[in-house]
Order: sequence, then C-alpha cells, then structure tokens
Amino acid sequence: MSRRAAAAAAIALAIALFLVVRHKAVPGSRASERPLAPAFSVVALDGRHLTLSDYRGKIVLVDFWATWCGPCRKEIPALEALQKKYGPYGFQIIGISLDDDPQPVRQFYARFKMNYPVALGDARLAESFGGILGLPVAFLIDRDGRLRANYVGQTDVSVFEKEIRGMLRPVAMKAALGPCQRVMLPQSLFANVYEAGASQICEVPGDLGLRNA
Repeated sequence: MSRRAAAAAAIALAIALFLVVRHKAVPGSRASERPLAPAFSVVALDGRHLTLSDYRGKIVLVDFWATWCGPCRKEIPALEALQKKYGPYGFQIIGISLDDDPQPVRQFYARFKMNYPVALGDARLAESFGGILGLPVAFLIDRDGRLRANYVGQTDVSVFEKEIRGMLRPVAMKAALGPCQRVMLPQSLFANVYEAGASQICEVPGDLGLRNA
C-alpha cells in the first residue's frame, strides 16, 4: 500500500471513529447504575436562578455553547424546535454559554428569541462535567437526575429526538405530564406498563402513545 493510500485510510478511520464517539451513551444497563449529573446552580440571563435539582422529574438537556462557535449557532434553531415540541411534556433545555463576555450572549439571546433559559458558565462548571474541550457539547439527563448520554459536536436533531422520545414514552403512558386527554381504555392495555386501571393518556407529539407501547 502506498503512503498516500495509507494516509487516506488513516484519515478515513479517524473520521469514522469521531462519528462513532460523538454520541456516547453513559454506561450502566440500569438507570440506577448511571452516574448522577453534576449538581449546579447558575443565574440565567433574565435573572432567574437555575438549579439542576429543581428540574428533577423532567428530562433535561444541558447544552454548552458559545456565540463565537459556528456549529453552536447552527444547532440552536433545532434545539429551539425540540423545546417547543417536547417542552409541554416534561423536557427542558438549559443553555450554558462559555463566552467570556455576557453582552454578546444577551444580544444573541434577544435577537433569536431563544425559548429556553441560558446562563453564563465558567471553567469550574465545565470541569464538573468532565472538562469541555470543544463546543458544542450537550448532556442528556433523565428524570432521576442521572446522565443518560452526551453529544460532542453539532448533532443532528433526529439523534436528540430519538433519545428524548424514548425517555418520554413512559411518561406519556402514565399521563404524568402535559395536557392529557381522558380516554376510557381496557385495563389490559396498561397491565404490563404501569398501574392497572389507568384511564387517561397524554396526547403527545408523534407516535409516543399507545401505538409504541
């Protein structure tokens, strides 16, 4: 094999490995085995205090980004769409900007009318998540506050959505969140899902309901 061919093969392998590791599930076959997400409290641009523990019971996506990061800027419209679509059903995005200056973050937030809270982060917060070596980086946290997955680099919305929908489906069946519609259903439909006798189900986006139960 020529040097040029070997170099091309090495580059192709490096690209393939990057694509494989950019979405990484957190080890642990059971939810209780996954590590708890780092506890943090920050002040959002609007002055609200954002404490991760306050979102216990929701699915949270913590997104580290910056206004000077091109891939971050391209990804944000997709994140806004996810927040709009799944927010009513127990999903919440928290944006953590790693800009040094808050002014461009405020301008960006206002200009694009971002529909989820954004706060300024720092090296200490980034380090608590294992160190942020590049942007964007996002961490998906389950309803018990445990890390479910992390995403390195600009991520296609379908990757986020597949994971979110899978996590929301049990909530939809339990009718615990969001606007719910009363439906008289045979107990047998719920016998192997949650408590028998459930008689209502949340009307959720797409096919999160009974069809995929």
